[in-house]
Amino acid sequence: MKKFFTKIKDWFKRHKPSKRKLIQVYAALLYNANIKGFITGNIYQGATKFMCVPGLNCYSCPGAVGACPLGALQNALAASGTRAPAYVFGIIILLGLILGRTVCGFLCPVGLGQELLYKIRTPKLKKSKFTYILSYFKYIVLVVLVVAIPLMFGKSGSAVPGFCKYICPAGTFGGALALIVNPNNDGFLTMLGSLFTWKFAVLVVFMAASVFIFRIFCRFFCPLGAIYGFFSKIALLGVKLDKNKCTDCGLCVNACKMDIKRVGDHECIQCGECIAVCPTKAISWKGQKLFVHENAVGASAEEKPLAAFMKEETAVSQEPIANGAAAELAVASTQPSAENVSAVRAKQQKRNFWLQLSAWIAALALLAGALVYYNFIDKNDVSAVQVGDVCPTFTVQTYGEDNGEYKLTERTYSPADSLGKVTVINFWATWCGPCVAELPYFEQIQNAYPDEVQVVAIQGKADRDVVNFITVEKQWGEYSLLFAQDIVRGATCEVYKLLGGSSTFPYTVVLNKEGVIVYHSSQSLTYEKLDNIIAPYLG
Repeated sequence: MKKFFTKIKDWFKRHKPSKRKLIQVYAALLYNANIKGFITGNIYQGATKFMCVPGLNCYSCPGAVGACPLGALQNALAASGTRAPAYVFGIIILLGLILGRTVCGFLCPVGLGQELLYKIRTPKLKKSKFTYILSYFKYIVLVVLVVAIPLMFGKSGSAVPGFCKYICPAGTFGGALALIVNPNNDGFLTMLGSLFTWKFAVLVVFMAASVFIFRIFCRFFCPLGAIYGFFSKIALLGVKLDKNKCTDCGLCVNACKMDIKRVGDHECIQCGECIAVCPTKAISWKGQKLFVHENAVGASAEEKPLAAFMKEETAVSQEPIANGAAAELAVASTQPSAENVSAVRAKQQKRNFWLQLSAWIAALALLAGALVYYNFIDKNDVSAVQVGDVCPTFTVQTYGEDNGEYKLTERTYSPADSLGKVTVINFWATWCGPCVAELPYFEQIQNAYPDEVQVVAIQGKADRDVVNFITVEKQWGEYSLLFAQDIVRGATCEVYKLLGGSSTFPYTVVLNKEGVIVYHSSQSLTYEKLDNIIAPYLG
């Protein structure tokens, strides 16, 4: 029995997570502290959602409490026009200057997921000249999908975040799949199309390849890593190489699974695993003096305390030495005793222990506070309205003809506008296939009950010219329902959120003749379903 427990103990020692793995898990939990989002199937849209987290973490993930820097950058570029998106640029530059690619090694959930998949025991593809060349492909992804496409389509009034829309596995896994599998979002399955099929296939390929290739997405495709790589040499935190101690043995480069040419270059994810393999202790953490006393036990734990001791305790006297015996005595007096060396090491190790313990306590307190706040205190992600509430007043811009030309006119709706008529408010988008498919049913309802029903179709964020889409592409110019445009600020459609929308389009709200909300849902509707919903409130 004793041997059995000894084997278990040894197994746990061999498989215990490293500090870096614990930090990676911690970062993933902190980014997705809105745990109740996974239960309700709603996307958090509270006060912190405008802030960018350092790593790649999808905005649309139900647990996400912040924005993804890549998504924010693409949306900002699309909406920038002639002005530079200074806020997003500033955030990314600040993160780059402080952390650099330390974000990739310690603070990115996508990197953690790939590393866990890589632990599966299979033959592995080793790095080579080919993988080194391929590592530059992420810069092409950065230029084309993150910068060029949003700028090109942004000028034409569209917002196409190319990387998020076509490639990003974090968006497919954390955003789309996390929402689709939730029982509360069973209507989402009807909205899936060819784009989701493509992105799901991309996700499967990345996950399968990660088993055989170390961090395949980070090395070859991630534009966020490409951006942070520009700051590798000047970032405050990361690893550094002392060229005076380096013997160019190449052990660090050979041990690294990334496609680096030297320690700390643009491909280095600053994981610090090379520190242990360096025989001359030439690699250490830069920036440690900002947080730890210069004599603390760190990367060169064996040397720093002794150096400090010898500097402080054994300065050689500058007085002339009379004879050889005195010289020998002076030299001997400068040598630290074994007891003093051990005492210095013990003191430094004790100080480091308490520093690390204090840091972990503070970090866990922050995580606990975030979990409590987002899951029990902050209510901003809860639908603004419920069935039985009186519809709040809201303002939209309505499309209407003016001398034969469609123009937008600001219009405010209040519950008084619904008195005597059932009001159907449908939130749709030009890029949403199910939205476009069901709009003719709303027109049929409007025509079937012209004196008892009023239908308003509110367009959310557009990826093309809405007027051209309505009048030319779909020839809806003669529709009797009223087309409107939501007020869009950043990533938020204000009226959509105000009336309970939290995740996707289409979304429909029905008011009875007193302006009270009697139905709201994101399910796709047919004419028959819509007729059954409003029938009890007619007459």
